[in-house]
Amino acid sequence: MHTGYESFYMYSAVSPATGEDVSLFLPWVNTAMMNVFLEAMRGSLNGRKCILVLDQATWHSSQGLCVPENIELVYLPAYSPELNPVERLWQWLKRHSLRNQFHLNLESAMDAVQKCYQQTTRSFLMSLCRCKYLLH
Repeated sequence: MHTGYESFYMYSAVSPATGEDVSLFLPWVNTAMMNVFLEAMRGSLNGRKCILVLDQATWHSSQGLCVPENIELVYLPAYSPELNPVERLWQWLKRHSLRNQFHLNLESAMDAVQKCYQQTTRSFLMSLCRCKYLLH
């Protein structure tokens, strides 16, 4: 048996106002994968405009990023991921699908996260990701 770590990455955006969400499981964190996510997000918006809050990871702001016209990127101050509402979703998913569990392979861990995520509702995501500083 091979021991060690393998990773997968969940790119997500949640509207704290409506609970609408877009999520993709992708194999890497880099500009190419961020472009895949932004294109999926553009498609889910059906022409509507939105603001996407991001930290300052290099793949969020690289010159190769292709940002659709209907998505405006807003960057958080450095070292402040707790201000990003979607971080609450990722913490919740880890707590409810991965904590204190052993998975034989990466696919099993991904399945556990996906199953947990599929049980969420818009109202739950809205309450989970709503932050007082976002409300007017």
